[in-house]
Amino acid sequence: QVQLVESGGGLVQPGGSLRLSCAAPRLPLDYNRIGWFRQAPGKEREGITCINIRDGSTYYTDSVKGRFTISRDNARNTVYLQMNSLKPEDTAVYYCAADRFLTVQAMCAMANPYYSIDYWGKGTLVTVSS
Repeated sequence: QVQLVESGGGLVQPGGSLRLSCAAPRLPLDYNRIGWFRQAPGKEREGITCINIRDGSTYYTDSVKGRFTISRDNARNTVYLQMNSLKPEDTAVYYCAADRFLTVQAMCAMANPYYSIDYWGKGTLVTVSS
């Protein structure tokens, strides 16, 4: 059974940093597009950054560009999200997801991504507050 497991969420003050992890030990090899999505209360789930773990190509939405960094450790089957300069508006449940056909840009820009992307983790809560 394919599982994506997020970890690393928590409470952080504005301006602080967190690193999230997405472990996917049994992900089929052709599912090489991994994305980070977030959903704030009362808002739609949105893609924020996606990576092709085969060639390293990445995509960032404007809201996180320059503050967040996605990376992968293929040996550990893990994708990371380093989040710096966190703002209260970054408060959300953060999910990772896996796909095999979409480009990284298309994956991140997907409307209603939950219904279009094959595999999802259960999410980890990030709260940015003083």
